[in-house]
Amino acid sequence: MKKIGTVTIGQAPRIDVIPDIVSILGSDVEIVESGALDGLSLSEIRQFLPQQGDYVLVTRLADGTSVQVAEKHITPRIIEKINAHFKNGIPLVLLLCTGEFPEFGGGGLLVRPQRILFSAASAIGSGLKLGVLIPSPDQVDHTVSRWSKLGGEVNVIPASPYVDGMESVKRAATGLRDWGSELSILDCIGYTRAMQDVVREISGKPVLLGRGIAAHIVKELIG
Repeated sequence: MKKIGTVTIGQAPRIDVIPDIVSILGSDVEIVESGALDGLSLSEIRQFLPQQGDYVLVTRLADGTSVQVAEKHITPRIIEKINAHFKNGIPLVLLLCTGEFPEFGGGGLLVRPQRILFSAASAIGSGLKLGVLIPSPDQVDHTVSRWSKLGGEVNVIPASPYVDGMESVKRAATGLRDWGSELSILDCIGYTRAMQDVVREISGKPVLLGRGIAAHIVKELIG
């Protein structure tokens, strides 16, 4: 059986993510999960909360709670989990986050959804009106700066996939439709394939999904 590793910036297992990944990879792939916040209590996790000026990331704990963490605090823990997979003989690791991170070093193949998502959108969406969904209002400025690099107008709408998920996504999709979005981007690993379908249906335009496009790349790599 083929084997890959996953690393979430929250806690494993990610029962909200892995079924969608399996639906793309197939049932003959073993997925070994780990999380940067595994084993930590909520009070311990609070030490990683973002402060003014920090790059904000949003993730999910094992009990379904949504939390924010600062990239600078979580990156060392992500690196530790990735390297553990490689040391345990797992040749490919999928990072379960569309956030931006520094280089992680070698040891095996690391699939980084943010780079894949941005590259795909750049290849097909340069100059288009981009509608981008993100989990938190605290991420708007950074997200506008990132996606404006493609040269078109950008409308970023917060819609948490973890809190009132489907309803918040529906409201956001309506906003994108009314604005005239030509390509929608679901810029968080928490957005599901079902949410992608809803945004596509409401907006009437193509939609790129972070987890979907990353999983398809993994499928290409492992066969």
